[in-house]
Amino acid sequence: MSGHDHGRLGRLGALTHRRRGRVVLAWVVALAGVIALAPLLKGDSNADFSTKGSQSARAETVLKEHFAGRAADNVTVVWKADRGAQSPAIRARVDRFVRQAERLEGIAGADAVRVSRDGRIATQDLELDRRPVDIPNSTGKTMIDLANKASGNGLTIALGGFTIRNAEGGGSPEGVGLFAAAIVLLIAFGSVVAAGLPLAVALFGLGISASLIGVLAAVMDVPDFAPAVAGLLGIGVGIDYALLVLTRFRATLNGGTDVGPAIVEAVGTAGRSVLIAGTTVLISVLGLFLMNVSYLRGVAVSASLAVLTVMIAAVTLLPALLSYAGPRVNKWRIPGLGRALHSDHATPATRWSMAIQRRPWAAAIAGSAIVLALAAPVLGLRLGFPDEGNDKAGTPTRTAYDLVAEGFGPGANGPLLLVAELPRGTSPQVLDPLARAARADRDVAFVTPARPSPDGRAAVMTVAPRSSPQDASTTALVRRLRSDVLPSTLAGTGVTVSVGGTTAAFVDQSDLVSSRLPLFIAGVVGLSFLLLLSAFRSPLIALKAGVMNVLSVAAAYGVITLFAGGGWFGAELLGIDRATPVAPFIPVMMFAILFGLSMDYEVFLLSRVREEYLRHGDTTRAVSEGLAKTARVITAAAAIMVVVFLAFVTSDEIFLKLMGIGMATAVLVDATIIRMVLVPAVMQLMGRANWWMPRWLDRAVPRLAPEMP
Repeated sequence: MSGHDHGRLGRLGALTHRRRGRVVLAWVVALAGVIALAPLLKGDSNADFSTKGSQSARAETVLKEHFAGRAADNVTVVWKADRGAQSPAIRARVDRFVRQAERLEGIAGADAVRVSRDGRIATQDLELDRRPVDIPNSTGKTMIDLANKASGNGLTIALGGFTIRNAEGGGSPEGVGLFAAAIVLLIAFGSVVAAGLPLAVALFGLGISASLIGVLAAVMDVPDFAPAVAGLLGIGVGIDYALLVLTRFRATLNGGTDVGPAIVEAVGTAGRSVLIAGTTVLISVLGLFLMNVSYLRGVAVSASLAVLTVMIAAVTLLPALLSYAGPRVNKWRIPGLGRALHSDHATPATRWSMAIQRRPWAAAIAGSAIVLALAAPVLGLRLGFPDEGNDKAGTPTRTAYDLVAEGFGPGANGPLLLVAELPRGTSPQVLDPLARAARADRDVAFVTPARPSPDGRAAVMTVAPRSSPQDASTTALVRRLRSDVLPSTLAGTGVTVSVGGTTAAFVDQSDLVSSRLPLFIAGVVGLSFLLLLSAFRSPLIALKAGVMNVLSVAAAYGVITLFAGGGWFGAELLGIDRATPVAPFIPVMMFAILFGLSMDYEVFLLSRVREEYLRHGDTTRAVSEGLAKTARVITAAAAIMVVVFLAFVTSDEIFLKLMGIGMATAVLVDATIIRMVLVPAVMQLMGRANWWMPRWLDRAVPRLAPEMP
């Protein structure tokens, strides 16, 4: 493709140049309209962690049917008073708080009070009349305010449970990500105008997609962390894609081309790479649907909205803004900055590539060793949901967790519910052998007597583990109760007992996600392989890309395992002061996002390598020239992604911190060790085989023709 003939995308570029005023106005109207109308249709964020067909889901159903709408979760009210948690003055204040809380939407009533042995700490559960995800955030927020007002003068009241955790909220990391990206753009371009245009694209995309995600929450499960994930992903890829179009526009303009043809050139070439790269990210993220988990579908659609919006903005809004800027795109220069993208050729990268290609085996072995060393800790990865003991110190849920652990042991923070379905005419005493067997278990702190339902068709017992909800021994207890204790004590009774409660539900969810992870990975890798095969007409290049991307994601998994282990890395760098399991959706979401982004860099690099090879037919020269001509853009794009993902670390949510450090690691590894060492080394070793394509496969696979900016 040469001259100004760039097909449909070239015509789109010409159209945005001619109608730049209308294009910009359309985006402004769209942004204003969405921001104005979205709040009218907005829904509440929620994440349903129940697992269909599991024992915990069955326990939830039985409780709802036989215990007047009681849910398998509750709000824990815990209070501490040094002069006695049951003293008349203290109880009067606590009872007043409980009466106020019982009037809130979703609260069914209060259970009995339990007092610690020393009498200073007491706890009482507020039962829910529906699933926690169906309770409005206003209930949790009001309870937090009431508890704060009731505390003081020797009394501390704290609240725990999913309802409270969901209402606490936290700071948004998107602002930090935008600020960090702005700094990198200024360093790369050295011009306020040039740096500001990609930020404008990201801001338009963020404003529109964030508002639409609120509307999305009204029609499907969208967890409260989805806007942060989608926002930071949108900022990162939006700036990256704008960077590519802008870089091509500046290079063409600097070569003496007029503004109009430069717009056509930028959209026709860089725009095509943007669309292919963005489509790859969309394929990877939408692969979350393969997990068949409701809240992950919410994350997938939220993230896809963000990526799709900024992808369209990069090939329409940005060219229109560039048409207005023209040669002024380099205005307001900052002395000493802007060398990073000053030249299309990167002499240091050329020398580096030639050095790698002279010793390809040594480079391949050394690069692989580094990546595998980073990935090694993944062997100790433990999937599970962090409990409230990992929440930020000083939050209501963390205070409640610490007080309950102090007064009753850590296991009291995540009691298990043994929910029995009794045949008609069966006495709850049939459960006595089960209660005795549960009490005898080494990991059980106490078991409450069976409480029958009003209709006599069900009963429930509470089992408090000795260990915390996130502890591996608690997970083992859940599995032991289900596989050993229940069958041995209930055989022949006709009674069915399900192990439920929030802790058991999280165990079931972890098992479900873990079992489907291989299918998800295979699906995403397979679809991406087909996309690259269509673009580059080489099975070996597509296979190599898949393997390299899996390696970079494995390195990210290893790093988050290291940080999740607590110790110096977790405590000093992320504020994780005790070892925590990794939430099972983290590896899934990271794989989806990172595989797509890694493919971005693969497309950018291989597009130029293939272009050079088709020009002169020399693989060694094509690899070194392709690396040289893309090194600066990929380095700048990766730097933006790294700082944007590191913004996750500023969140109060532990899983966002882990995701941030993991994804930043993966992008850094991908842009350095993978792209700068392993890719040139392996392509050098494969030689002409890089471009081998069987004729039958060439005829069967549709053609895509990416071009590199």
